[in-house]
Amino acid sequence: MGVATDTAADRSPCCSRYHQAVELVGKRWSGAILLVLMDGPSRFCEITQLVSDLSDRLLSERLKELEAAGIVERCVEADGPVRVEYALTSKGRALEPALRELERWSHSHL
Repeated sequence: MGVATDTAADRSPCCSRYHQAVELVGKRWSGAILLVLMDGPSRFCEITQLVSDLSDRLLSERLKELEAAGIVERCVEADGPVRVEYALTSKGRALEPALRELERWSHSHL
C-alpha cells in the first residue's frame, strides 16, 4: 500500500444525507425486507417466511419506519376479506440498483 499524502482537511466530509440513507437501509433487517419487496408486493406473513429469523415485532417496526420514510407503502384491499400487502413506492424502487449491486458484492466478497 502506498503512503497516504492527503490530510483530513483535503478530503470531502461525509455527506449527512448519505449517512442518513445508509443508516435507514442498513438498519438490521431493513435491507432484507427491501430485497424481498423488490420482487413485488408481499403480505406480512410472506415477508416473515422469506426473511428467516425475523420476528413479527421487528418486522412490524421496520415496516413502519420504511413507510414513514416513504420507501414502503401499506396497501389495504377491502374487497371481501381484508388483505394487507406491503409494496415499494417509487422512492423505494429507486433503491433497487444500489441494493442489487450490494447483493452482487456480498456474493463475491463475503
